[in-house]
Amino acid sequence: MEQPARMHEWESPDYEPSLPVSEKSNPLTRDMDRASAKCIVRMLQACDAQMFQDGTGTTYQRLLSEPVLETLTEAAKKVEHILKSVTDSLIVLSGCGTSGRLAFLMASAFNRALRELDHGLVYSYIIAGGDRALLSSQEAPEDDAELGVLSLQRACEGQKSVLFIGISCGLSAPFVAGQLDFCLQHPEVYTPVLVGFNPTHQARDERIPGCSFTFRSVVQRMQELAKRGGAFVVNPAVGPEAISGSSRMKGGSATKILLEAVLSAAHAAAFADTPITPMGIREDMSVHEKTLEITYAQAEGIGALLEAAGQSLRRGGRLCYLGWGSLGTLGLVDASECVPTFGAGCEDVRGFISGGYRALNNNEGPLGPDFSIAHQDFLHQVLPSLTDRDVVLLLYTHADRVGEVAELARAAREKTSNVHAVYHRVDGDTAAAVQQDEINRLCLSSLKFTWPSPASGISPHRQWELSTKLVLNAVSTGAHVLKGKIYQNYMVDVQVTNSKLYRRATRLLQKLSGCPESRCEEALLKAVYRVDELTADITSSDIIEHAQAARSATKAVPLALVCLLSDCSLLEAGTRLEREPIVREALEACLS
Repeated sequence: MEQPARMHEWESPDYEPSLPVSEKSNPLTRDMDRASAKCIVRMLQACDAQMFQDGTGTTYQRLLSEPVLETLTEAAKKVEHILKSVTDSLIVLSGCGTSGRLAFLMASAFNRALRELDHGLVYSYIIAGGDRALLSSQEAPEDDAELGVLSLQRACEGQKSVLFIGISCGLSAPFVAGQLDFCLQHPEVYTPVLVGFNPTHQARDERIPGCSFTFRSVVQRMQELAKRGGAFVVNPAVGPEAISGSSRMKGGSATKILLEAVLSAAHAAAFADTPITPMGIREDMSVHEKTLEITYAQAEGIGALLEAAGQSLRRGGRLCYLGWGSLGTLGLVDASECVPTFGAGCEDVRGFISGGYRALNNNEGPLGPDFSIAHQDFLHQVLPSLTDRDVVLLLYTHADRVGEVAELARAAREKTSNVHAVYHRVDGDTAAAVQQDEINRLCLSSLKFTWPSPASGISPHRQWELSTKLVLNAVSTGAHVLKGKIYQNYMVDVQVTNSKLYRRATRLLQKLSGCPESRCEEALLKAVYRVDELTADITSSDIIEHAQAARSATKAVPLALVCLLSDCSLLEAGTRLEREPIVREALEACLS
């Protein structure tokens, strides 16, 4: 008889019971802030493995649970139907932050596949904050449900049939909730699909400003419609994030894995008459267990890269990703996430892509001089001031222009010895061997990922992309851990720029200080507004207004926490942080 899966600590109803799964701290990473680079990689590997853990007999449904596979199968059939009847039909993927960036990545990849088939394009993407949010933190629009609706209406103008895929890892973003509500009001045109990673009873239940609904009430209406096949709710639990609440990591990876499985199955059905089945969806997603295995087999090399990046950031240096194709896009995405997650400077981690905006092919095209992303921009703006304090990381595959990679490696190597490479090749492919030998000589380290010949129907690019995402997430996260931006496994220097992050910051202050919620919120507001006493205007403002004020307030959470731990004034807290700029060490000094 099959044994039920062992319940993990985070699944216990007694473990952080007030928090949804996506906001819980992961027991596997409690001491990440004290870990070596090598240990950090092993912790991340263990967290990522939770995505594929068996859900039989456990508290939550999981990525490969039968109900999830059944729902994905039915959603894939809806995609197939649209692919076969292109006229006035559209598939829209939408999200905020990382979810919106992955919506862009998916829409771009599958439109590219349609273009190769000389088929009409049916995919579109929406990201809260517009295309600037692809490259930088634009957190405030996540709170705007009306903006979400307007964005959806613009994208779908004139369409008679729309499959809308709304991605919100925590089932919390008002921007997406507004879009889903709009779909529910217009079932003659829209079929809504919700993708997230919390149980439905953990969906956010605060009333959305300007609306009569909450995210949870929208989910409940979707569940009723799902019984008649008019909506789909896909919400497996993948376990808490390695850094509490950092859904750019497992949440982003799981989003990519399951959406690619759905869309790939639909394409195979529409263009190769391959039946869509739960087993087929399962096999597709299970391939990525092997992706994790192959990626983390290079844990030692990833750890060395993480160590180099951490040393660079601690010394005031920069981490520059120079990528080709979709790996270049992933570099842009990872870099964009460091500012809101770690309170990083805009120049600390930057991404550049071969071909710039022509290669990115975003809706709005070039976004101006503040968003320079081409390799030429790197050569003109960054290379002249590059030193050994900086790290350059090349991201490519042997299907890319490897001669161009070597040329850029030579240019970077003239300025810094800290040049590294991450590249992918299919086993037996020796076409770029000569150029690769030169790149290896120029680089301080080269991480080579060799993949077996692709299984039928599985594009190797999907494995290369997920593997690269895992590596970049590990490098940028680990580097900021080593820089002291993480306390235990919490983002203590997070920017409080929307209502979700405001609530997260308040909970974090309460957990780490042991003070009542009201006192923690008071300390946070004082740090945001830089005042020792709160005025009536401040206390009467709502969370949205506080989040707007926080956009220009650096180190609000560390300041508030030092005040709470030391019972000192804001000025004294600021002096302590100036004296000890490494946030973790400043907090430990308060606790000692």
